[in-house]
Amino acid sequence: MKSLDESAPPRLGPELEFLRCLWQVDHALQRRSKRMAKELGLTGPQRLVLRLVGRFPGLPAGELAALLHVHPSTLTGVLARLERGGFLARRADPRDRRRALVGLTARGRALDDADPQTIEASLLRVLEATPAQHVEAARSLLQALAHELENGATPTGP
Repeated sequence: MKSLDESAPPRLGPELEFLRCLWQVDHALQRRSKRMAKELGLTGPQRLVLRLVGRFPGLPAGELAALLHVHPSTLTGVLARLERGGFLARRADPRDRRRALVGLTARGRALDDADPQTIEASLLRVLEATPAQHVEAARSLLQALAHELENGATPTGP
């Protein structure tokens, strides 16, 4: 087994280096999300849902799932936890009783503001310090990667 030379970083190649960076971001998101849960009572994904519902009150749950690029069943658990925590309320759509509309409660509205300890505040600080063309390139790259992962070739087994 090869050992890593501590004086020089390993040469991983572009795909493994980028994947390593994504993994680092994922782990940092998870750590910050856990810290947010302790400090604010909301995880990172719950906070994102709360902020989106704050921007689009009365949004149907299905449209919220589409906006987040998740299956509605994935969102159901997040909405249920936010509802149990008193952060949002769901009500039946008066035009179509099969659809649920979501909105913030007073407790949810109290947390729907900027907070320097949140994931989005960290992201905003980085975005503000980054040239717009770099931000757009990163967004485009991440969208292309998400599309490839969701719709691209599937791995073949041994």
